[in-house]
Amino acid sequence: MFIDSHAHLDSSDFQPDLEEVLQRAKDAGVSTILTIGCVSEGVESIATFLRLLEDHDCLYGSIGVHPHDARFYNDALGEEIQRLSEHSKILGWGEIGLDFHYHHSPRSQQIEAFRQQLRCARAADKPVIIHCRKAEALTCQILEEEFSQGRGGVLHCFTADLETAERCLRLGFYISFGGILTFRKAEDLREIARQIPAERLLIETDSPFLAPVPFRSKRNEPSFLPKVSEVLGKVRRTTSEEMGVLTKTNFKRLFLRQLTADRTADS
Repeated sequence: MFIDSHAHLDSSDFQPDLEEVLQRAKDAGVSTILTIGCVSEGVESIATFLRLLEDHDCLYGSIGVHPHDARFYNDALGEEIQRLSEHSKILGWGEIGLDFHYHHSPRSQQIEAFRQQLRCARAADKPVIIHCRKAEALTCQILEEEFSQGRGGVLHCFTADLETAERCLRLGFYISFGGILTFRKAEDLREIARQIPAERLLIETDSPFLAPVPFRSKRNEPSFLPKVSEVLGKVRRTTSEEMGVLTKTNFKRLFLRQLTADRTADS
């Protein structure tokens, strides 16, 4: 019933018990998980990441250079990611974007890596997964300049304002809500979630980070996703189950349409 549109299951946090984590997700009704492959200094670790996807039918992935690691980005790395993005289980490019909170990479390098990866994703005809923290206006501006003719994508773990959401909606983007939506002080965010068009909503865990209420302070995992769906359903005056079906349909529309088209052509 549910699709987790953003998790980091290749994290060392999950090495001891990944199979149990996936079984709990299945038991909770989470049928599919998009796990994010963040490339840093090279693509060597991606081979392990791809094996993870290949070994589990419920997993799909994306790859890209996170803004924290933008200092490592170069044209050769972009070309290699573009080649790897052709793998049948890679559905998107990301997460990419801007993070002006931590500044693990200089702003100028973040901006350049963001622009270059948007161009590569556009050439590869891949949706993009956007990370944005304290850089909303510039993120929107760059998307408008570089990706207005792209495949669209998702603003993951959305915590920005309604204007940011509306600018990205006009570009064909989806808005994904995670555990923060359930926090007691997130009433403003819940009001924004109420106003997003139903056909553009996604849900996620961002595991192992940002566990929803009542699991705060614990390691987040995909089996907690129904708690996000439950709160979003209450905000929009529907059930958790109906919200799960809606966001699953939206995910497939954004990420699986090319895969579905390829399978139809092959048959």
